[in-house]
Amino acid sequence: MRLDALVIAPHPDDAELGMGGAILKMIEAGLAVGVLDLTSGEPTPFGSPELRAAETAAATKVLGLPWRENLGLPNRSLEPTLDARKKLASTIRQVKPGWLFAPYWIDAHPDHVAATKLVDDARFWAKLSNTDMPGERWHPERIFNYYCVHLKMHATPAFVLDISEEWEKKFESIHCYQSQFVKGREDLDPSFLDQLHFEAAYWGKSIGVKYGEPFTSREPIGLSGLGELI
Repeated sequence: MRLDALVIAPHPDDAELGMGGAILKMIEAGLAVGVLDLTSGEPTPFGSPELRAAETAAATKVLGLPWRENLGLPNRSLEPTLDARKKLASTIRQVKPGWLFAPYWIDAHPDHVAATKLVDDARFWAKLSNTDMPGERWHPERIFNYYCVHLKMHATPAFVLDISEEWEKKFESIHCYQSQFVKGREDLDPSFLDQLHFEAAYWGKSIGVKYGEPFTSREPIGLSGLGELI
């Protein structure tokens, strides 16, 4: 199928954490949205490939995603290699998204940094001609970057999206990943899930709404009008 937006996540759960509200909002607006997880996300302390796949399927159902795939790249050692670039560019050529969403390019997690570099490179390769990659050449119009970082840093987003109406369902999708965010974190106070709630409320407060998600872009963001500004 052809997608309006393709969200590229280093691991299953990153798309939900970083922009689950935006995914819901786009789907509610009638856009075709897909998620491409680059790795299985395993091994982790309390997960397994089978459990993580079941959690991902549950979260996918909550979000109502019509398309989700996994590129099968190695977790914990993700690199923007030529082979990985070709695999991702081939997927882009097949689903032809208008927009790409990638993680923010500064992070403590090497997989996240590598993923952003890989998306930038694959976007360029997807438009090449005279290649053995499947599909027709394609160049997504935009790359937007969502925040799902492992650094205690203050983001400086280009815009914050109002996800007040989508927050509860976003939270439900994140809650599907019990092995990642609940098990082994029982003694945290506040809990990891509570911290996500506080963070969403902080970004919402910054634009005068209940909950928000921050985004940025390396490229300028153009507006055809001011009607959607809060």
